[in-house]
Order: sequence, then C-alpha cells, then structure tokens
Amino acid sequence: MADFSLSFDLPHPDDTDALGALFAGFMARNRALLTEHGLTVRLYGDLGAGKTSFVRAILRTLNFQGPVKSPTFALVETYPVLGITLNHFDFYRFEDPMEFEDAGFRDFFGPGFATFTEWTEKAEPFVPDADIVIDLTHVGLGRHARLTAKSDLGRSVLEDIQTRHA
Repeated sequence: MADFSLSFDLPHPDDTDALGALFAGFMARNRALLTEHGLTVRLYGDLGAGKTSFVRAILRTLNFQGPVKSPTFALVETYPVLGITLNHFDFYRFEDPMEFEDAGFRDFFGPGFATFTEWTEKAEPFVPDADIVIDLTHVGLGRHARLTAKSDLGRSVLEDIQTRHA
C-alpha cells in the first residue's frame, strides 16, 4: 500500500482540538472496527508540539470526563471509551527497547485497543506497526500536523478526516 498523507496548519490550540475531534469522530463511527482490529498511532514531535493535547482532544470528544495526563512518568495512561481502551504511551524514559517486551506492553495493542505512542523510536523494534503516523511541528506560535497512513485502516481514517474537514 502506498502511503497517503494529509497536512494541516494549526495556528491556534483550538485547531489541534478540531483535528482531534475529527479523528475521534471516525473512532466513534467505527467502534466495531476498533473492537475487531484495533488502531495504532505513532505521534512524533518535540516537547510541547501537541502530542498529548491531540490525544486529550480525542478523549474529550469521546466524552471522557476524567483527567488526561501526559504519560511521561507513568509510561502509559489508559482510558475506557467506546467499549474499547485507548492507551497513550510515552517511551521517552526508556533506556533500552527491551523494556517494552519485559513490561508486557505488546498486550496493549490490537483488537479492542486504540493505542497512541510517543517517542516510539525508544521502544523499536518491539512496538507493533503503526496504522497512522502523525508528525507535529511548531510553526510560530502554532503547529503543523502531517498525518500519514501506513495501513488500509489508516487510509480509511485519513480519507474520513479529509472528507469531513472543510
């Protein structure tokens, strides 16, 4: 499958939230697909680029009411939504990729999970392949997002976002 990408300028924090809401909309309309196949998303960007803000926007759109924290110190935060579990990993503190295997984190991916990872390169090659890669970069006071599909499921998500983004 050839990569399929979308790019968005996000000059204001509300724009990041709106993109997260579009992403969440796909998830809400396709719960059965997430239950059956799962979804894996890799988030790339410098500190403060908006990775956790994006995940928070998804969770808020899906009516998650509790706190949404950066997983930097906990390594993973889990959230029950849509009858699945959304996992948000941050591997920044890993010193050795084997920590992923030793902790049994592979069990947090696959059917019934939407899993978002930060600093994924610190856990490679053990992290399962991504359906979508999202690169967030600072642009002035705002951000730029590039979303790239790496699977047929990822392409479906991005095509849905493209159709609904106006």
